[in-house]
Amino acid sequence: MRKFFPPPRAGRIARRFSATFAAAALLVGMTGCGSFRTLDTAASSMRHGMLKTRDFVNPAPRIDVDRYKWNNPNQEKLALLFSPVDERVMALTQYVTSTDARPDAQWMDTLLMRFPWLDGVIVADSSGDMLDRKPPVPFKRFSQPLVFKSIWRETLVKTVVDYTPLGPELYFGMPNYNGPDFAGLHVVYFDPRVLFSFCPEPDQLLIIDPRAKQLWTSEGSQHPGADELLKTDWVKIMKEKIHGTVEAGGKQYTWLARFIGRDLFVYATESANASYEDKEWFSIPFFGGNS
Repeated sequence: MRKFFPPPRAGRIARRFSATFAAAALLVGMTGCGSFRTLDTAASSMRHGMLKTRDFVNPAPRIDVDRYKWNNPNQEKLALLFSPVDERVMALTQYVTSTDARPDAQWMDTLLMRFPWLDGVIVADSSGDMLDRKPPVPFKRFSQPLVFKSIWRETLVKTVVDYTPLGPELYFGMPNYNGPDFAGLHVVYFDPRVLFSFCPEPDQLLIIDPRAKQLWTSEGSQHPGADELLKTDWVKIMKEKIHGTVEAGGKQYTWLARFIGRDLFVYATESANASYEDKEWFSIPFFGGNS
């Protein structure tokens, strides 16, 4: 009967494998539980590293609940009142300045559809003659010729408020060009009192035209502190600061100057806490920055 004997080289490989396996088993027996602790530590470090990498690549969302807290009750009250108003004015400004070419009928139709509270839009040539107007017959007629002043190549022309027998009408617009040449203006206009319709408590908000010394209210009525508020030299004050408090009619008012067109107007309301010392910068969290 024939017996099978493996080749000498195969026998050496088998013996070598057996010896290696025995050495590995002996090493495990000598180190005992320490080796498993080492492996566990390595695995834990790996998991920790993976978590850190995951948080870096795909961080979990975190909400800063303190970001929108107000420390100043007076500023908080005014911001809540005027922010919805200011939002509409800024959106209108962005649309009006979106073109520096003479607008066509489609641009004007879209304007009046997006901002239905506008009274109209005018397109004029470089001499001031009207080329187009929507609607063609205005509800309020000019009380006097409108004069716009502008610095060459500025974005917006000077704002004009016309005080008519039917109430104020605010006009502001954008110069348009034909290549490098001045071609005229496109001007939007509206009754500024319509802005109170966007305010959550319109009877609490005042808007002041500092140059004309006029006060706008939601009902068009005379405000109790109007005389003293209008005697304030707002133009001088706004050269030094754009927000603060002022005394009028035995009450304290918190105010903030904001642009409509190229001119500053004043939003104001009776202070929520007249004893609060107002030293902070007016930060407007609704728009992500300072005014």
